Amino acid sequence: MLVRTNEHLIDIHLTGPAERKAEALMALSSFGYEEKSETGIPWRDAFPAEFLENEAGICLKVTRERKKLSQTALAHMTGIPQPHISGMESGRRPIGKKSASLLGEALGVNYRVFL
Repeated sequence: MLVRTNEHLIDIHLTGPAERKAEALMALSSFGYEEKSETGIPWRDAFPAEFLENEAGICLKVTRERKKLSQTALAHMTGIPQPHISGMESGRRPIGKKSASLLGEALGVNYRVFL
């Protein structure tokens, strides 16, 4: 059992022969390490398919809303027409590199999240 201490903890991911797993775990447990189980699901499986078809648009909408900006305000900041921003958020319009760059700068995030 892992004892809580003030020491900084790390995760170690290992690759090796399956038949020696028990031996490796036993050796590492003598140093205070324990096996963690991965019970989570891949993040993409947690979202409905319609979100996954428009990841960039969802990122744009959520980022804009977190900054408490309307589409009109963002349009004024970027020079991108408001109907285009609406289309990007809904997935009806692609977000090109130039627009992503303008949006990223205006919203204070890396433009690549919109591509």
